[in-house]
Amino acid sequence: MSDEEIKGVARLRDVSLTKGTAFSLEERERFGLRGLLPAEVCTQEVQVERTLANMRRKAYDIERYIFLASLQDRNERLFYQTLLENIEEIMPLIYTPTVGQACKEFAHIFRQARGFHITVEDRGSIREILRNWPESDIRMIVVTDGERILGLGDLGANGMGIPLGKLALYVGCAGIQPSQCLPVMLDVGTNNEALREDPLYLGRRTPRVSGAAYDDLVEEFVDAVRDAYPKALIQFEDFLTPNAYRLLHKYRQRVLCFNDDIQGTAAVALAGLQAATRLSGVEFTQQRIMFLGAGSAATGIADLITVALIEQGLSPDEARARLTFVDREGLLNHERNDLAPHNRPYVHQGPSATFLEAIDAVQPHVLVGATGAPGTFTQAVLVKMAQINPRPVIFALSNPTSQAECTADQAYTWTKGKAIFASGSPFAPVHYDGQEFEPGQGNNAYVFPGIGLGAIAVEASEITDKMFLAAADALSDMVSNDDLIKGRVYPPLSHIRDVSVAIATAVAQSAFDEGLAGIDAPTDLKAFIENQMYWPDY
Repeated sequence: MSDEEIKGVARLRDVSLTKGTAFSLEERERFGLRGLLPAEVCTQEVQVERTLANMRRKAYDIERYIFLASLQDRNERLFYQTLLENIEEIMPLIYTPTVGQACKEFAHIFRQARGFHITVEDRGSIREILRNWPESDIRMIVVTDGERILGLGDLGANGMGIPLGKLALYVGCAGIQPSQCLPVMLDVGTNNEALREDPLYLGRRTPRVSGAAYDDLVEEFVDAVRDAYPKALIQFEDFLTPNAYRLLHKYRQRVLCFNDDIQGTAAVALAGLQAATRLSGVEFTQQRIMFLGAGSAATGIADLITVALIEQGLSPDEARARLTFVDREGLLNHERNDLAPHNRPYVHQGPSATFLEAIDAVQPHVLVGATGAPGTFTQAVLVKMAQINPRPVIFALSNPTSQAECTADQAYTWTKGKAIFASGSPFAPVHYDGQEFEPGQGNNAYVFPGIGLGAIAVEASEITDKMFLAAADALSDMVSNDDLIKGRVYPPLSHIRDVSVAIATAVAQSAFDEGLAGIDAPTDLKAFIENQMYWPDY
């Protein structure tokens, strides 16, 4: 049945075709809607105004999240138009920080099934059950197993909130077609006993499957996707660090894929650090960068910084020597025998040290927090950084807001206004000593939508480190002098579509340069990408 043939109540309830009260009188006649709607023909602008008023009437952010999810399920275009026009207000409601609470409460706020759920019991039939999904031209897949959701840990099947939120941002921020998006939960159980005992929990009530059974399920999933959706990009999301690295290394050259926690975080952090040099005056190749936390996010950032430093003329050893890691056991040095493979390239040659002792010894220009442990950038730490540096760079990147290593107010107050600050989740502007600072939000939403758009637009066969460097450079270039004056090392989120186009164009050009594009190069690459973008206006 064509879209024109869908009439009456069926058209009103079709999430992608409905306009609600915005159907014109002619459309009401043509589609058999007379009598099914109030008399007034509203514009989409009026509908957005009504939507915002209803949303703002809710008392808590989690209620606003539920309201927006319901809107997305009944009128797709109105949801995305409202998001686009009010991105700075709504993105924190549909993603970090509110999505953290939404995942914790996922089973309790459940309204209707969303996304695609694959369990261990589906082993051997994943390709078959993918046929149950109503769309066949899937280009963007976000998949998680729920084991490391933000900084909140193992949330099992409740982690479906993450793929849902990420794909909403793919559509809103980069114009990926909603019908081409597929959120996937690999439900392999959970080791969170409280969830397993929760009578409302919707996932498998068993301990997590691991080892060969786990790997076989992922392998079958990837193969099934390649068969069913050969042009799809797979984004791995919120896997535990060992699995995240292992799966990325296993599949990144076999299928079009990336891990946003490792590579997307790296690109957005690198962009912010590059922009920060315009405020600190310290050249990028001269910076000493210290990481608190040594998981997938931190080492992913370090890996991309290493590539960037090598591109700028340093040797691999010189590049890694500028990067130091501290975890809960202290400095990652040559005496440690408990390090994972992804940590070993960054072993420091100095003696064992606590976080403060390491700061004293290394004298870093930059602190990057990726711990998921709130309050770990203490007053003593930030005072020390301000003593060492005229403009210390402080990136507290852990999500959600409750897990940030420090707040924006603490960063500016404890450094007496010297800090160049960014965080993973949003903080309100801070007033200190007669100045107003607007904290930069180093959120992956700046980069992953554009990276995905660029890759699928030119049917890339692989996403390389050079593409992530191109994305970081494009984002850094979007930071204006006005942004810097306000203390912001990222552009306003209100410019996110322009940012995504710039990143997508840079990524796509890199695909052509590396011989990885699956189409012939268009005459005007930027216009080619823009013409593929979804716009939700009626």
